[in-house]
Amino acid sequence: MLLLAAAFLVAFVLLLYMVSPLISPKPLTLPGAHVVVTGGSSGIGKCIAIECYKQGAFITLVARNEDKLLQAKKEIEMHSINDKQVVLCISVDVSQDYNQVENVIKQAQEKLGPVDMLVNCAGMAVSGKFEDLEVSTFERLMSINYLGSVYPSRAVITTMKERRVGRIVFVSSQAGQLGLFGFTAYSASKFAIRGLAEALQMEVKPYNVYITVAYPPDTDTPGFAEENRTKPLETRLISETTSVCKPEQVAKQIVKDAIVVTMGLFRTIALFYLGSFDSIVRRCMMQREKSENADKTA
Repeated sequence: MLLLAAAFLVAFVLLLYMVSPLISPKPLTLPGAHVVVTGGSSGIGKCIAIECYKQGAFITLVARNEDKLLQAKKEIEMHSINDKQVVLCISVDVSQDYNQVENVIKQAQEKLGPVDMLVNCAGMAVSGKFEDLEVSTFERLMSINYLGSVYPSRAVITTMKERRVGRIVFVSSQAGQLGLFGFTAYSASKFAIRGLAEALQMEVKPYNVYITVAYPPDTDTPGFAEENRTKPLETRLISETTSVCKPEQVAKQIVKDAIVVTMGLFRTIALFYLGSFDSIVRRCMMQREKSENADKTA
């Protein structure tokens, strides 16, 4: 009997996994789309911008270092597919002041149109044993990795909901799925992104806005090289058990997942529950809009 129940559960999960592509949203068309990439001056962020540009998108790069932004702009422009494409650079710290972030997003939208896809790639890693890390390190990583994703997302979400179209990508980390030795500060900030993304998806799904979270492994970037300088021995040995990926490969997969909104097997198990939750949210939205329309005609 137990074996039969287990077989039924496996069959049910596989069925959900096969059905999930049928209920996924219509793929986002990148040619002519406005894509904003934070942390876009180097590493995975720059490679994501290049990948989107190669598919015909207009790009807004957001990062702190203006010199690196201008260098990245030159690299990205080498991959244009038509003479109408534009790469806009904005130097700002996305983790410090929400009003400032909101203003630069408005400037970008005035020049390149509404944001179709936002990629939150700004972030950093600091490793060390829990008791050896300064308390300020926990605060700094939560500010950069978490609030640095909250602020840009908050700045674009209203327009996306109004237009009934949009994608928001959160670039987390494998350390955002599994807590690792030496990453008590970093993992916590990346785990927070997952909670934000899942809750936000439930809010915006009725408006045809979709959220994806990327969990890239160790990737050969300037940030990874800097991170390796301070890793404890245990963390370094754990890291050496896995291969280091090329940022171009990681970026290509992230863009693909964002356009199509793919779903992993274990994530699919939650479809049964999420389906009922989504219907509750949709009913509330419809009732609210009906009430607002009634007030306008009264």
